[in-house]
Amino acid sequence: MNRREFLRISGLSMMTLVLGGCGLSSLTGESSGGQAGSSAATGTAASSSSGTAAAAGRKTLVVYYSATGRTERVAKVIAKERQADIMKLVPSPDYTEADLDYNDTSSRVSREHDDASLREKIQLQKAVPDNWDAYDTVFIGYPIWWGIAAWPVDAFVKANDFTGKTVVTFATAASSPLGNSGQLLNEMAGDRGSWQDGTCFTGRLDDGKVAAWVTSLRE
Repeated sequence: MNRREFLRISGLSMMTLVLGGCGLSSLTGESSGGQAGSSAATGTAASSSSGTAAAAGRKTLVVYYSATGRTERVAKVIAKERQADIMKLVPSPDYTEADLDYNDTSSRVSREHDDASLREKIQLQKAVPDNWDAYDTVFIGYPIWWGIAAWPVDAFVKANDFTGKTVVTFATAASSPLGNSGQLLNEMAGDRGSWQDGTCFTGRLDDGKVAAWVTSLRE
């Protein structure tokens, strides 16, 4: 049984009780969706297959943390539609399968959930994107963990100054909404920048729906 199958099948009933219907994705963003594509460049801002932003003088960056590949899949669709650069956030050390076992109260993610001070110690292989000042719009994506943004994203938000940037959040989950996850990240950023709540993609992923959502943002 592979990791996605394990996370989808095990503990579903427990998550329903503990997280009030948030679903399996409350830790991983995992559900019955398809496999994600190949990994993006690790910890670096890499150009998408469509190149840089089409709007003259304006650039977009898609930044994401993905525990299972679902958020990565969404991020790649957004990057393609926006002709944006893309950056994958990688914790150091990264999470193992055992670390992500929320049914184990001694697992890394469970201990971090119970003790917020442990989240403060999370470091990323790279937290500040290359040419950060060149980006006007930043999409930030993450799975929903216990109703909030997966906390490896916190380190990225705290490491960067979003002044003058438009920030759009997006998430993946089995059934959970975006909730106030984006608002909490905005507060971590010191209310710098213009933050907009995006959406949370739940259940089986549909690249067409992701692309349609991106298009709607231009209207």
